[in-house]
Amino acid sequence: METSPHSGIADDRPFRVYTAASLGSAIRHFRLQGGLSQAELAARTGLNRTYLSDLEQGKETEQVRRILRVLKELGVRMTLERADW
Repeated sequence: METSPHSGIADDRPFRVYTAASLGSAIRHFRLQGGLSQAELAARTGLNRTYLSDLEQGKETEQVRRILRVLKELGVRMTLERADW
């Protein structure tokens, strides 16, 4: 199993998202794995770079808080892994 030099986490290991911090770690991991800077990813997605930075730092935005609350109420968790699309 190969590990990412930036995160120390195996590249093929899925991220389980329970909190804003775990979502931020996953976003940062996949961004770095893709060789993108925050500015590049922000430009590609139409986001402000500082908003993307806040997400990666695990700051709870209202949108993230709402999504996590819905998932918790449903008794499900989000798992992120590299897609092949």
